[in-house]
Amino acid sequence: MLSAAVQILAFALALLGVLGATVATLLPNWKVSVNAWSSIMTPISQMQGLWADCVWYSSGVFSCTMKDSVLSLPPSLQMMRAGMVLCCMVAAFGLCLGSLGLKCTQWGGSQRAKGHTAMAAGGCFVLASLLCLVPAALFTNEVITAFLTTDLPDSSKYQPGGALCVTFIAAGFLLAGGVIFCLSCPGSSKYNLKLPHQYLLNIMLV
Repeated sequence: MLSAAVQILAFALALLGVLGATVATLLPNWKVSVNAWSSIMTPISQMQGLWADCVWYSSGVFSCTMKDSVLSLPPSLQMMRAGMVLCCMVAAFGLCLGSLGLKCTQWGGSQRAKGHTAMAAGGCFVLASLLCLVPAALFTNEVITAFLTTDLPDSSKYQPGGALCVTFIAAGFLLAGGVIFCLSCPGSSKYNLKLPHQYLLNIMLV
């Protein structure tokens, strides 16, 4: 199994990934408008997220409109919502398993049981990373495709926002923590190495 320090590092990476994925899911700036206006009563920034569309005016007013009607949303956005919510849930479950699989904790059973629990936590983190990465990649592709379309006016074009950067970083943290946890497989080589020596000792005694 991995050392306790490496497991703590993997747990910290996974925790950062869970926090990043949760924050990115709630942020409204998945895509941000390209143009900015200088008039007092016109918006200087428009942003859209998974749950709300927000406008920031030059007067300092910041208003958001929630996307309450699920049926009116496009299927792609509904899928991205579901993917990010599942990512947060799976990653949170992985944190619970990871806390049981840490060698430095007193709960979780024997070291071999802790190793299997840590592997299960690693699998949850890897799955959560994929659930986080796929919606971010699809959303980025939609934004870039719409931006490169020449038929749309500049006022309707958006660029990737900061929430997408947070999403990709969170997916990387989850993947790194999951891979490290997956290496916590309880090795059985020490048992396999003892058997030949026992057989050799028995032969010499005979």
